Amino acid sequence: MPTYSYNATRLIQGVLAGNRRDLARTITLFESRNLAHQEVASDVMRGLAPHAGGALRLGITGVPGVGKSTFIESFGIYLVDRGHRVAVLAVDPSSRLSRGSIMGDKTRMEGLSRRDEAFIRPSPSGGTLGGVAARTREAMVACEAAGFDVILVETVGVGQSETTVKGMVDFFLLLMLAGAGDELQGIKRGIMELADAVAITKSDGENRELAERARKSYENALSFFSRDRKVPVVTASALDGKGLDSLETILSDFYTEDKASGALEHRRKKQQIDWLWALVEEGLMERFKQAPKVVSLVDEMVAGVEKGEIFPGHAARKLLDRFSG
Repeated sequence: MPTYSYNATRLIQGVLAGNRRDLARTITLFESRNLAHQEVASDVMRGLAPHAGGALRLGITGVPGVGKSTFIESFGIYLVDRGHRVAVLAVDPSSRLSRGSIMGDKTRMEGLSRRDEAFIRPSPSGGTLGGVAARTREAMVACEAAGFDVILVETVGVGQSETTVKGMVDFFLLLMLAGAGDELQGIKRGIMELADAVAITKSDGENRELAERARKSYENALSFFSRDRKVPVVTASALDGKGLDSLETILSDFYTEDKASGALEHRRKKQQIDWLWALVEEGLMERFKQAPKVVSLVDEMVAGVEKGEIFPGHAARKLLDRFSG
């Protein structure tokens, strides 16, 4: 079956013109592992990069059951109603066996997906650490070049590897639930330290009082962390929209302050360097696995390690020596 033929010039022009189909095709191109596609993707990235960088990049994560997709849809509609153009990069967890994913976020965000000012792109994580798709950074560049001024990155879930998300966005929002037992049980300190703000979701109806108590608990807990600025904790409801205005104000003030002080520019420069080394590591691993000299030795080393005849460290050194020799 022939592969789709991508034209770099046409895709660049289409994305810059705000063509949603070309934007979707461009992200698909970035995600492709086909070598010919990757060469075209490099040309497209060079054409789009100068037009990117103007959006607020928001990473959103949360505990299981917190309702990330529901919250993102409600917040996305809120932002669109106030004149923003919102792109949602929603990452679905991939099976480690089949590499397949549910890809259901667009279905769950029906209201937001119908808005002309919004773009929703579900992508498989492919088992990538950090709870984000392998090409999330490239997708953000494409969405910014297409004119979206708020990028929401929904991650797979809470885990220590969520530092990957923090390393590519301007603001990291942690969603939490009230009434799920001890509010602070099971929450990794590392995730709390990464958060720029915490929102207690489903804060409506009978949960309102419980959510307020949870908010105070998190505020007290966060006060013990050494941070450059206070981490705000708010209650929010995707059902009635309460608290979304407070969250928008927090985001806007944070972004404006960091932009004026130069902190935003400094952080993004560092993120670009981190992106560089991430791509180098990825490229080296791909070349390593495909090198004929390595391929011919891999089965032997794996079998030896499996039988306990070869120590993993020794096997690794032999493979690396073969690769560089």
